[in-house]
Amino acid sequence: MKPTAAGLQRAAKLLRSGAVVAFPTDTVYGLGATFDDELAQKRIYQIKGRPVGMPLILMVAAESQLDGLVHIDSQAEALMRKWWPGPLTLILHSRQGGTLGVRIPKHKAALGLLRHAGPLMTTSANRHGLDPAMNAAEAAGLAGVMAVVDGGAVPSGTASTVLDLTGPEPHVLREGAIPTAELLGPPPPRVG
Repeated sequence: MKPTAAGLQRAAKLLRSGAVVAFPTDTVYGLGATFDDELAQKRIYQIKGRPVGMPLILMVAAESQLDGLVHIDSQAEALMRKWWPGPLTLILHSRQGGTLGVRIPKHKAALGLLRHAGPLMTTSANRHGLDPAMNAAEAAGLAGVMAVVDGGAVPSGTASTVLDLTGPEPHVLREGAIPTAELLGPPPPRVG
């Protein structure tokens, strides 16, 4: 379906009914299920063949949608202000215990879908271990996906950078579209 208002409303309705929907982001095509639907999230794992221990990422359209879900300190706030919307996933302490990866994508269709459907638990659209989908046709090839929002080819093709802020120091878990040096700045000069 096209990322028109009507198309996004249809996709949001499918998501709210428990479907898994594929959609474009600023990095790769993703699979989404509503934040509060654990059965739909389990379907994502089945569609991908993804190991259960690998968590999904929460995508939102606005930082305000994270209220009550994660702890946001001044460091996280500064990174959000600088890099969001964009290809940065932050791992934060969840208010329900444990940790949660969160991101606001910089893609009109993804943001439109998130505004219509609400926060989505997401991962890349692909079978586990294979390259992620770069266009709607590739995403549609995944058995179990109920609909695909066709936003054309993705602009990047490089996954988001994942930065863990839950430890004593920020730690890059996956270098992606934002290089570590650009994200955290140069290391301090060596003394001596």
